[in-house]
Amino acid sequence: MTPPTNPGFDIAHLGHVEMLTDKFDESLDFFTRIYGLKLSGQDENSAYLRAWDDYEFCTLKLTRATTTGVGHIGYRAASPDALARRVAAIEASGYKVHGWGDGDDSHGRAFRFEDPFGHVFEIYYDTRRAEPDDADTPALKNTASAFTGAAPRRIDHLNLLAADVTEFRRFMETCLGSRVTEYIQLDNGRIGGCWFTINNKTYDLACTEEHGGGHARLHHVTYATDQREDILRAADIFLQNGVHIETGPHKHAIQGTFFLYVWEPAGNRVELANAGARLILAPDWEPVCWTEADRKKGQAWGLKTIETFHTHGTPPVPQKG
Repeated sequence: MTPPTNPGFDIAHLGHVEMLTDKFDESLDFFTRIYGLKLSGQDENSAYLRAWDDYEFCTLKLTRATTTGVGHIGYRAASPDALARRVAAIEASGYKVHGWGDGDDSHGRAFRFEDPFGHVFEIYYDTRRAEPDDADTPALKNTASAFTGAAPRRIDHLNLLAADVTEFRRFMETCLGSRVTEYIQLDNGRIGGCWFTINNKTYDLACTEEHGGGHARLHHVTYATDQREDILRAADIFLQNGVHIETGPHKHAIQGTFFLYVWEPAGNRVELANAGARLILAPDWEPVCWTEADRKKGQAWGLKTIETFHTHGTPPVPQKG
């Protein structure tokens, strides 16, 4: 038998993503009325949003800013002891540390740190659970709230951009105990992309190579639907509301997800995806390698990926000249 490759599971799951927007009111309207997230609460600078079956108060923190992109990425630890173990590992790693903060309306104290490409991460344990009001009370006791709009069920993953995916992989393995489930091996020797998990989901974060010369950029944030038909219905909802549909619905070869990508009003890319029943249960899972020749074949099926999918990220890179 091959040695186990699964991590120690100090980190329970991806908790939330803070998305920056310079069109706050338009972005909030999109995420609530059209995309179908729930507004858990709001303060002067941020709206705290969640999908209908997210158990935490917030999985998307939408924050007013003069730019777009990602503010930070939050992971919930499996226990207070697990949080302490991860903090010790991060402090010993040599990566940039921001230290402890008091948290916000959605969770308690959190420890922040940074990858080599400027993306800020935090880990926490104490959290606030979703509190549906009368209008959001679910008919079934085993779901977190009712649903409207495109109705994604839960946060699924995000995709970050980095100039060196190999170095980003070291960061994820060292600081979060992540393991790689699939990756792209380019002919020039570089890794073009890595898909990471900290539990038995196939992935909760992807990192792909930055082609635009940007810094600390976001490629997309993804929420999961129950079934493929939800994504087809969402495409009609987006069409009806004048939302820019960038590409899809098609099926990815990597990770096998059925997907649809749109841009919210400020320009951040958002995905709806259905991964089916894929889980990584093997403790000795061997990462799947996709070659450059594999990637040139395109998606599993559907139309060729539009060029902006490879170049657009947020914040946008200022044009020279």
